[in-house]
Amino acid sequence: MSLNRRTFLQMSALLSGGLALNLYDLPVAVAQSGRPAPPDISPRAFVHIASDGTITIMAKNPEIGQGVKTMLPMIIADELDVAWSTVHVQQAELDESLYGAQFAGGSMATPLNWDPLRRVGAACRQVLITAAAKRWNVPESECTTSLNKVLHGTSKRSLSYGELAADAAKLTPPPLASVKLKDPKDYHIIGKSHTGVDTRSISTGKPLFGIDFTTPGMLQAVIQKCPVFGGKVKSFNQAEIEKLPGVRHVLVLAGSLSTDPVVSSDPGMEPGIAIVADTWWQAQSARSKLKVDWDFGPGVTQSSEAIAKRAAELFQAPPANTIHATGNVDAALHSAAKTVEATYTYPFIAHATLEPMDTTASWKDGKIEIWTTSQAPGNGRKMVAKELNISPDDITIHLTRTGGGFGRRLANEYMVEAAYLTKQVGAPVKILWSREDDFTHDDYRPGGFHAFKAGLDAHGKLTAWRQHFITYGVDAHYASGAGMGGNEFPSGRIADYGLYSTAMPLYLRTGPLRAPGSNTLAFVGQSFLDEVAHAAGRDPVEFQLELLRSTDGKPNRLHDVLAKVAERSNWAKRSTTPGRGMGIACYASHLGFFAEVADVTVDAKNQIKVNHVWVVGDIGRQVINPAAADNMVYGSIVDGLSQMAQEITLDQGRVQQTNFPDHPVLHMRQTPVIDSYFLITDNPPTGLGEPALPPILPAVANAVFAATGKRIRTLPLARSGFSFA
Repeated sequence: MSLNRRTFLQMSALLSGGLALNLYDLPVAVAQSGRPAPPDISPRAFVHIASDGTITIMAKNPEIGQGVKTMLPMIIADELDVAWSTVHVQQAELDESLYGAQFAGGSMATPLNWDPLRRVGAACRQVLITAAAKRWNVPESECTTSLNKVLHGTSKRSLSYGELAADAAKLTPPPLASVKLKDPKDYHIIGKSHTGVDTRSISTGKPLFGIDFTTPGMLQAVIQKCPVFGGKVKSFNQAEIEKLPGVRHVLVLAGSLSTDPVVSSDPGMEPGIAIVADTWWQAQSARSKLKVDWDFGPGVTQSSEAIAKRAAELFQAPPANTIHATGNVDAALHSAAKTVEATYTYPFIAHATLEPMDTTASWKDGKIEIWTTSQAPGNGRKMVAKELNISPDDITIHLTRTGGGFGRRLANEYMVEAAYLTKQVGAPVKILWSREDDFTHDDYRPGGFHAFKAGLDAHGKLTAWRQHFITYGVDAHYASGAGMGGNEFPSGRIADYGLYSTAMPLYLRTGPLRAPGSNTLAFVGQSFLDEVAHAAGRDPVEFQLELLRSTDGKPNRLHDVLAKVAERSNWAKRSTTPGRGMGIACYASHLGFFAEVADVTVDAKNQIKVNHVWVVGDIGRQVINPAAADNMVYGSIVDGLSQMAQEITLDQGRVQQTNFPDHPVLHMRQTPVIDSYFLITDNPPTGLGEPALPPILPAVANAVFAATGKRIRTLPLARSGFSFA
């Protein structure tokens, strides 16, 4: 018989006296509806129970610091009815035929997996009950489970899961749609705080990360890329570099990069010069001696100054595209009792992950093995297969722990680089980017420019909203991450609304950064809404609650978190002392609803001290791991505040910022007290990687206005005359 990968794993479980459990994949819509997974989707192995009672649960998704390696197995373990202390979590390798989609992004781990993984645990529990009932010759209805055991109440007999594992492995698990799930009141793992499964190893310096990985015979590589995006090598001092200590290979990479003005976030390898050496330091030292004559290409004409100038010119012309329009916004603005106008801008910024891009690859006998930090390894496998002209089935990918992603590792060019080099040199190769590589060859969060005009009636009610968005792309085709949807607040809340855009060509790679789109659109929209409220002479909370108030009697989740954060921060009794102020903002993104209040002090030098931040979120009816949830909120606040001080600028096509001193992250001494609170609502649980971040930027900007009377309409803060103390 032929033995494929799935069959091998299933047989291994049987032969070891263990139990292999299955998972059905399912689409997003099914996950969000809370309905069971369809019965006709292929099974995926997740759980192994050894004869000695050891419980191993596979963690399917990449762990980039968001806690899914702990959270997803918790879901299975609770329905399986085991003690968390008895669970061993193992990182799954990439095998989407077994585990379904394996990626980290969009805060989708919880909504996609909440229902099916509970059913995985419940199906496993049911198989164990069936095995025990058969052994005792009693009806299954008389059997229950309790912490790693099946119990028969009438006879007071019990069998451990380990004792039942071999019998259970011979049974077919029930269809996932048919299993009975626990009543939430009976959860003993879900809803309780648990330390991350890797926390001790990380804190004691165990080599878990991609940057730590080694394999026998491994060489290390660096790649010198053109300082201008898309530039190519004309000539360089190759003979000199090849003679340097430790250097084994020097290769020119033609690259597979598209330099089209609308560039995707995963465009392939950039051209460059690869230096492969015995050690990374030898390769990096050799790189410092390169003398390269570059063909810079069209990107060399770009500068941040020219981009800003062109945006100002475009604001004077009619918008090129209508994103969404209702009513007659121009007529409504003309007849308004009062109008408010403002222009907001924000820059490109880098992802600045703590661990730079890296991957190790080993080519042997026409097949390749890869150890990677990718957030989307399935996409990376497709790119590698295309680059090497091999079948995806000949690529084995192991998921290593990752030191931050924030969307950067959704792109996979570093995977392709490692794969290409190992095939070329015939030895395992680790590609490790330098910090400077990371900053100057990122797929940047796009900058943008927004011109607003709002109309108010005689009673201070918002009647019209016009917004012209200058972004990047060609016509209505936007660069990756540079678009905007038509449902931006207050769309749907007022009759006369117009949202328009105009795109400029860009020769630079862009892509999603944590809370993509939302991290900028919340800043401009919620800041301008605060301006409009003050122009109307109204309290910003009252003004926005009025807009958000439900007209159909149904709960409005954004309204409710805004009202709650105002209550928790004692907004109604906020200080009016000069130099101190509070600002408020709310935003819905990535299926989460968040409102935040910032309390700030601004000194005579315009240095901002964020004293306290209150956060209220609605992520549904269940917070799976409360400690991890709080940590995600804290990280979102620090990340969002950092974004207010960061920028990437271009001069003759070259990125000017090369390390953290040029693109700062908030220091611990600058971190505010953060109060995190979750409303529990009757909605499916959702993720937390993104939605807590967007409101903090406008909340702080609005607080600065309350403290000083000065608006922050341009980021980074330094370009508005402010800085963090």
